[in-house]
Amino acid sequence: MTEFFLQNIWWIPCYPFLGALLSIPWSPGIIRKTGPRPAGYINILMTLMAFVHGLIALSGMWGQPGYEMVIPWLQVADLDFSIPLEISVTTIGATLVITGLNCLAQIYAVGYLEMDWGWARFYSLMALFEAGLAALVLCNSLFFSYIVLEILTLGTYLLVGFWFNQSLVVTGARDAFLTKRVGDLFLLMAVVSLYPLAGSWNFSELATWAETATVNPTVATLLGLALLAGPLGKCAQFPLHLWLDEAMEGPLPSTILRNAVVVCCGAWVLIKVFPVISLSPVAVSVAVFIGLATAVGASAIAIAQIDVKRAVSYSVSSYMGITFIAVATGQTQAALLLLLTYSMAMALLVMTSGGIILNNITQDLTQYGGLWSRRPISGICFIVGIMALVAVPPFGGFWTMLELTQNLWISQPAIAITLLVINALTAFSLTREFGLIFAGPPKQMTIRSPEGLWALVLPMTVLMGFCLHIPLLLKAWGVLPSWEGINLTVATLLIASSAIGIGLATWIYVFNGIEKPVKLWSKSVQDFFAYDFYTAKLYRLTIISAVAFISKIIDWIDRFIVDGFVNLVGLATVFSGQSLKYNVSGQTQFYALTIVIGITLLLSLLSLGLF
Repeated sequence: MTEFFLQNIWWIPCYPFLGALLSIPWSPGIIRKTGPRPAGYINILMTLMAFVHGLIALSGMWGQPGYEMVIPWLQVADLDFSIPLEISVTTIGATLVITGLNCLAQIYAVGYLEMDWGWARFYSLMALFEAGLAALVLCNSLFFSYIVLEILTLGTYLLVGFWFNQSLVVTGARDAFLTKRVGDLFLLMAVVSLYPLAGSWNFSELATWAETATVNPTVATLLGLALLAGPLGKCAQFPLHLWLDEAMEGPLPSTILRNAVVVCCGAWVLIKVFPVISLSPVAVSVAVFIGLATAVGASAIAIAQIDVKRAVSYSVSSYMGITFIAVATGQTQAALLLLLTYSMAMALLVMTSGGIILNNITQDLTQYGGLWSRRPISGICFIVGIMALVAVPPFGGFWTMLELTQNLWISQPAIAITLLVINALTAFSLTREFGLIFAGPPKQMTIRSPEGLWALVLPMTVLMGFCLHIPLLLKAWGVLPSWEGINLTVATLLIASSAIGIGLATWIYVFNGIEKPVKLWSKSVQDFFAYDFYTAKLYRLTIISAVAFISKIIDWIDRFIVDGFVNLVGLATVFSGQSLKYNVSGQTQFYALTIVIGITLLLSLLSLGLF
């Protein structure tokens, strides 16, 4: 039984894709009498089938070594476009995370989009995302991974622009698409240039080639930076991080999948290609620097936000920055565990925030308050999400951060100390959001705010249970360190950093230790963080201004030089034609005179060389 599911593991991406195809009759309104809801139910069923398939396959694969499955497709000259799949406990487990979270997000959408008539379009796009993500984690080829990443970029554009009759939605979809395309363009350059060097796009073969490869340092640096650009854009890292904030304009159920899983696909590709990136010490240093800058900067920016979606999006960038640090310092296992614990906790936080936004309409944190007595289930889920994300024992986030930090404590203590600061800032930011939403007296927007429909509450509680059981899963997998393997100094500092962040935010925002709104000693410093280090303004003054200036120059050249020359030729043709028509008089002597004048001018030109 399990052998059958293992042999047909490639069906997992096909289930959601089939669900997207089955949604077509409801999308253009071919079937009207039933309404659009059957499209959603069909996709939920197909996602559930994919999850069950992966679960049975994982039980058969448990404890077995991984292997490669090749699907023949196309061979052209020396290029082999067969599709290699990596079948292992890690890849099948990743498909379970993807299909499980997408199933919960789709159930959540039943309540969130209850009155929306775009069900067929929304669920088909969510299915496209799921199919692409499942294919990405199973695929063992850089070439096909790039194709899947392009499909995900298109899916981001379509989902963010779901409510396309709103101007902010259209702008957000455009900016998200174009920003991710910058990283994709450089990644495509790396994909094309890597094949002549390594002779393969297979991840396993690339890792083997990188162990003994001798590449020119300049070529290795350029190749490493180009490979880094793709994950940099997908993971919303500085300076390509603004798209994630813009993407919040899309429906919140899609945000669950995007913030929890889609951003992780960039980190997954980074893990796969890092053996090639490590050929260049410069590229490795750049990866560490970008991860540190994003993690510290985004966690600080999140504290200054009053929009709940913006605050969450910057926490996403911060944790992806930590993943960059883990990969760049050679801690692949810690990076994979971080992606697991992060995806569960972040999905729970987004679900909880979405239910609150739906009932209270506003996204402004300053208009919230007093929801603990009205929405205790959401409050408990939010607390569990915070504890599972930051380093609070015995939750999963503590064990992953502990493994990452204590490995760096000896080799690179400065980075380890920075991780403690990032953990404290994140704990402060998330606890601040909890205090502003649930603590204090009720306000005008929160006087009437009961718990949402069952379709909103059920996925939250189920996911909360998964977050609570992650430490047990880690123990069953044998990845938790023994007591002898725990660095007590690092563990104590991690717990202390979480306690400082949570305690300080609790004193300020739960017990109202400081008058609200909180103001720093300098308004310019406060605005510096609130406006994202003025990154958007910096873009307008530099890149956007430069592109606009160059565009104006090209427009002037096209208008006055290219078009001017063409118009001049046309004008000369018209003028000469109009002039020559007067020579057609029908008199022989006039034609003879014209021939004589022409021959004279020709002989005069030929005679110029004699002088």
